[in-house]
Amino acid sequence: MRAKWTKLSGCYSTLTECETVRIVSPVGGNVSKDSDLSKWDCPPHTKAKHQMLSRYLDGWFPILSRWNGRILFLDGFAGRGRYNDGSEGSPLIALRRLIQHRHFENMRDREFVFLFIEADADNAVNLQKEIDLLKAEYAPWPHNIKTHVQNDRFDKSAESIINTLREQKRNLAPTFAFVDPFGYSGLPMDLLTDLLAHPCTEVFVNFMVGHVQRFITRDGQERAMRSLFGMDVRDVLNGYSVDADRVEHLREVYVRQLREQVGFNFVQSFAMANSTGNIGYYLFHGTRHQLGVKLMKDAMWKVDPGAGCRFSDRLAGQDVLFTPEPDLRPLSEAILQHFAGTRSVPVSEIEWYAILETPYRETHVRPVLRPLEKHSAIKVNRPPGKRQFADGVTIDFP
Repeated sequence: MRAKWTKLSGCYSTLTECETVRIVSPVGGNVSKDSDLSKWDCPPHTKAKHQMLSRYLDGWFPILSRWNGRILFLDGFAGRGRYNDGSEGSPLIALRRLIQHRHFENMRDREFVFLFIEADADNAVNLQKEIDLLKAEYAPWPHNIKTHVQNDRFDKSAESIINTLREQKRNLAPTFAFVDPFGYSGLPMDLLTDLLAHPCTEVFVNFMVGHVQRFITRDGQERAMRSLFGMDVRDVLNGYSVDADRVEHLREVYVRQLREQVGFNFVQSFAMANSTGNIGYYLFHGTRHQLGVKLMKDAMWKVDPGAGCRFSDRLAGQDVLFTPEPDLRPLSEAILQHFAGTRSVPVSEIEWYAILETPYRETHVRPVLRPLEKHSAIKVNRPPGKRQFADGVTIDFP
């Protein structure tokens, strides 16, 4: 059933790089049951997800505002604003991270637009109330932070944005799209491709692989799976054998689609395991920029200091005596293999290799180089006055 539309000034125009886009907004009834409070507990994996989002936005806001006059945060399944235990949802988290940012005063000449899309009418009303309370808390509310709550399905809203941009021949403003559905419907790969075609867009998406792997071969799910992956089920399962890990296969397919179809140069995944130890969903971050990879790895390793790729509810809240140390041996081997026979390699080049081509961060590189130098596996060239692996130091690999 198509939503009814009415004109509403001052919304979609702020989503573009120009000011002339006409505004439309849906009106209508409650289209889902997502306002059921039984859905709004806040388990540890949800808090870990929001921790990653918060840490990423701390870096994303100032970087994007340095080069762009308008920035868009789009929350595709925005929810009701607050969980049963009082924890804030992603809309309040995103707004608070900006207004409390230590560099916010330097960003006041930039416009930040927050579009919160929520299909459940009761949730949308509650979300608006929570945003109003936040604005009262920070009154007077900064004039350069615009908020819009839209009661509609994500796919319908996205289609409207895409159509409006095409009609007006405009580009979407630099955008961070946080797409966090309860299930796997309403998240078409083709739609993400069209919506996130602009070079300065990124996505942080929840892929409910636990549900997908159970239902992908079930009769009646062909259309939903075709929409989710942007390909037929037989193509999704091509190359999969019954002896293989279906969850890992589906992860690889989704990564490939985000890269090849949507056009993200870099895609990272983070596994969220439930209380049984099984992976319930993956968080995927897609970006076209190297710095985005660095920022998200920062956030992921903060949540998982042992490997940077997984969080488990089973371990949440348990006291530990020591912070887990990552196993750096695979990184050491990868660096030696990748740079074998290369001379005068800047340390910064090795760090970017670690960021872009391995699961590790740049902070893991120097702890690897030290023992390699000690055991004469590499030759370190230090100009006069340079110590350790400072700028200007280069590495020779045998």
